[in-house]
Formats: sequence, C-alpha cells, structure tokens
Amino acid sequence: MASRISGIGGIFFRSKNQEALADWYEKHFGINSMKTGYIWNQEAGPTVFSPFAQNTDYFGNDHQQFMLNFRVNNLNELLAELRKEGVTIDDKTQDESYGKFAWVYDPEGNKIELWEPVP
Repeated sequence: MASRISGIGGIFFRSKNQEALADWYEKHFGINSMKTGYIWNQEAGPTVFSPFAQNTDYFGNDHQQFMLNFRVNNLNELLAELRKEGVTIDDKTQDESYGKFAWVYDPEGNKIELWEPVP
C-alpha cells in the first residue's frame, strides 16, 4: 500500500504561556514562532512514531503526555551552545548503534530528546 501521508505536518500541545514558550523554542532550536510565520521548514530525514506505555518514566514525569525528539547534526556542539544559553540539560547521554542522545528541558519542564542519527 502506498503511504497516505508524507510526514509530520505539525505538533500541537498545551502551554501555560504559549508566546513565551514559542519564543524559547525559536531562540534555542530555530523553530519558527507565531511571530515569524509558524512554518518550520525542516531537512528531510528519519522520524520515529512510537506510542509508549501509559506508565513510562521515559518522559521525565507522569504529567508530560508527549515528548519531542529533535534530529540534530552535531549533538555535542548544540549541547555546548544550549549550556551557554542557560538551558536545563540532563547529565545523562546515550550512545546507541543508531545514534547519540541527550535530553534537555523547556521552561515548563517538558523533557525534550535530542538525537544525532548515525550517518
């Protein structure tokens, strides 16, 4: 069967302060906010779509209903930049056969996974 969709068209989630959070994602990850036109043109690449068990602790806390996973080109370089910018970064990192991983937190405490896939 041919694919019925061509990729993820958007990610929508609730926020306590949507403008401030959108500005944070734009500043630290370059994702367009409402102020800069909403549309984020990304590079083509792999995307994982994976439901997790209701009781998973992988997302960081019981209240977080989703976790963003961003593909990055140079994980160590990005982490160094984010550290300088004061972003909360988890001490844990992970190297797997399919790439390197690290985790950061947005100002509302949402855990975000950063993934540098193996080329």
